[in-house]
Amino acid sequence: MATDLAEQPKELTPRAMLLNIGPSHPAMHGVIRIVTELEGETVMKCDVEIGYLHRGFEKSCEEGGYNQAIPYTDRLNYVSPLINNFGYAMAVEKLMGIQVTERCEYIRVIMSEISRVTDHLTCVAASAMELGAMTVFLYMIKGREFLWELVEDVTGARLTISYGRVGGVSGDLPEGFKDKALATFKEVRKILVEVDKLLTRNRIFVDRVKDVGTISKQDAIAYGFTGPVARSAGVDYDVRRDQPYSVYDRFKYEVPLGANGDNLDRYYVRMQEMEQSLRIAEQALAEIPAGAVSVDASGNAIEARDMVDRAKIGQTRGIKQTLVQLSPSLEGLKDSMYSQVVAPEKRAVLPAKSDTYGNIEGLMNHFMLIMEGHGICPPKGEAYACVEGANGELGFYVVSDGTGRPYRVRVRPPCFALMSGVHKMLEGFMMADVVPTFGSINMIAGELDR
Repeated sequence: MATDLAEQPKELTPRAMLLNIGPSHPAMHGVIRIVTELEGETVMKCDVEIGYLHRGFEKSCEEGGYNQAIPYTDRLNYVSPLINNFGYAMAVEKLMGIQVTERCEYIRVIMSEISRVTDHLTCVAASAMELGAMTVFLYMIKGREFLWELVEDVTGARLTISYGRVGGVSGDLPEGFKDKALATFKEVRKILVEVDKLLTRNRIFVDRVKDVGTISKQDAIAYGFTGPVARSAGVDYDVRRDQPYSVYDRFKYEVPLGANGDNLDRYYVRMQEMEQSLRIAEQALAEIPAGAVSVDASGNAIEARDMVDRAKIGQTRGIKQTLVQLSPSLEGLKDSMYSQVVAPEKRAVLPAKSDTYGNIEGLMNHFMLIMEGHGICPPKGEAYACVEGANGELGFYVVSDGTGRPYRVRVRPPCFALMSGVHKMLEGFMMADVVPTFGSINMIAGELDR
């Protein structure tokens, strides 16, 4: 660890110098410390300390019910939280033997790929900014804003979305989402073209990142690298293709590969992956099974808050047949959409609000799932599910002892493997290469030290 290097100054050569980079260095996010041994401007050796943002994610998940862990997953890779939601939900669903609806699978794919693009936009934007390319940062953050508007339309939030559910998602796609999404994708593509013109053949940028921060294919495999960093070194592995989940096997897309494993290839791979993600999302939007996305406003209608108030004093007559008027950000929660996006599984899925407030069976079902000791209770066993996160294979291992709380939740975060081998990408290169190389792996501290 970092302390080992710092505590052994006697081993330094007369020309060597120890230098701390972080945690207060702006490029280290305030959570990473790299202790470097320099000889002149060359990094001869470095140790990485990752323990400055320990959130206790795994232990926190074991203190509450299964669905209560969903908000915690938002805070793992908080740049692409939707993927985290779905990966965890898949592990619990596998444990319980639940099959979600086909429309739900398509929604998960669409939202995952949108989330992946926002993650790659952030990575390339921040890396370029740290090299002085401020214009690229502004362009790509604008594109991310466009996509976050889509996420907000669906989930009601932008970053900490808590959209996934064991057995489905919290709501269907709102009315008009497809047209808005396709228009947004066109705008994002325009931005990618602009950035391509600014960087891809820019001599200053290319000379700055080419043949810098290299890692071999063999080392990438040895350290457990996955995702864009591994693929930049020629490791042809993508969970979506090699361990298909949801409905990814129904779409046509390519898995971009690099050859040199350097900072330039990592830039190339992410730029190409964004295009592939947009293609997947477009195919999913075109093929998504039909389902209600709006409710006929004719007939009786009531504000959601009014329905709750009436139900509290027992005035439930007619509520079952009454349409509920929801705010625009909650359009996907209307009753006509409910069965489209959640599995018909009373063991795990909360009933629709109209059932909860409108009939005794729905109220009892809701009460039992929420009440301490009577929530989601998978049978004894264990399950592992993995998804292709923005930075690589994101896996969730869940152990059940038959109670309403997980006995054990373990996360396989892609960033941890990347950080374990980052010294291989820094040693032998210049001090000035530390920041662009570190930025190119897209370390997200929220999932690094759980």
